Amino acid sequence: MSGNGAAGKGTAAVTGASSGIGRIYAERLAARGYDLVIVARNAERLEALAATIRSATGRSVDVLQADLEKPADIRRVADRVAGDRAVTLLVNNAGAGTEGPVLGTDIDRVEAMVQLNVVALTRLAVTAVNAFSARGGGTLVNIASVVALMPEVLLGAYAGTKAFVLAFTQSLQNELQGSPVRIQAVLPGLTRTEFFDRAGLALDSYPQEMVMSVEELVDAALAGLDQGELITIPSLPDAGDFARVSADRLALVPNLSRNHPAERYRQ
Repeated sequence: MSGNGAAGKGTAAVTGASSGIGRIYAERLAARGYDLVIVARNAERLEALAATIRSATGRSVDVLQADLEKPADIRRVADRVAGDRAVTLLVNNAGAGTEGPVLGTDIDRVEAMVQLNVVALTRLAVTAVNAFSARGGGTLVNIASVVALMPEVLLGAYAGTKAFVLAFTQSLQNELQGSPVRIQAVLPGLTRTEFFDRAGLALDSYPQEMVMSVEELVDAALAGLDQGELITIPSLPDAGDFARVSADRLALVPNLSRNHPAERYRQ
């Protein structure tokens, strides 16, 4: 269990914390006064990060090595979130991408991505909101992606997994509105992390005006959380644009389920 989190803001659990977005979240949250549980596969990197954060902030940092493509490890992390009453915030950040066409792909690799991006995130999110509700408060941050809004620009299943994260988060927000549990979805665009190397993509091939630093991304996401945003898209200049898209989508609702087909389908 974490040391002095109960006396401060509590403990933040961050998945995928060994590098990239998760690492910067861990650093920023510790600086804000949270103790940490940092989760990733690479124990050596986690230990190095923990030592750096302890030295810089004096916060308690627990290392939890886990491979969230493995059901047993997912349950182990979920058990920590459920069983540690000091945990007040979960950043569901761990994720993977398998860019490329479906035809000829390695289906095992795709399935592993779905296990991480969808199955692990869902178990941890459901565990967290139930634990936070029982404790009288807490915050869940799900890291999605702007590709949730533009699946046509990518090949493969990655955009579908991120569309799930966005829709699932919106459903949770609707279910828990008015409760003491806060839920935010963050939709990064292109961000300078190791994610692209692991996915076999060359980030430098993109126009650099499209690529955000991971530090700016996380700072913007936390600013959105501070402002009470439900959906944070750090690159979007006018938040009203997304609100209008959402309103247009919801305007379809009265006609999405009716007792007869639309006229154009009647013979």
